[in-house]
Amino acid sequence: MNNHINFCIVDDDEIYQFTMAATLKSFNSIKKIIAFKDGLAAMDFMLDNLSNEKELPDVILLDINMPVMDGFQFMEEYIKIQPKVGKKITIYMVSSSVDDVDIERAKKINQVSDYIIKPIRETQLKNILAQLEEDGKF
Repeated sequence: MNNHINFCIVDDDEIYQFTMAATLKSFNSIKKIIAFKDGLAAMDFMLDNLSNEKELPDVILLDINMPVMDGFQFMEEYIKIQPKVGKKITIYMVSSSVDDVDIERAKKINQVSDYIIKPIRETQLKNILAQLEEDGKF
């Protein structure tokens, strides 16, 4: 696997960001990891880089519960800009919530690939990368 997958972590928990970034760096296929503490900062980045395919993430790990703009609010805005985004982005909603309401709400969003309950295990990340490879992302 060549290292050309851009990952984006959108989560207000700095320890989670650190551990996810450290785990992702251990995979040879990861080119770049960017992190944001809320959905608004991530959305601003997306808007600033709409046509810059090299900067946009290939995968977003999106927390649900965050200050300023939560994961569901981010998705509402993402859906509006998606036609202008220069590439297909795979989005996983990530949360410690096991509430069926959150899970069902996330699964109803077509742009969300899956709902993952924290903590994300290394095997889950390997499965995500394997799925990306199967889908022709790299």
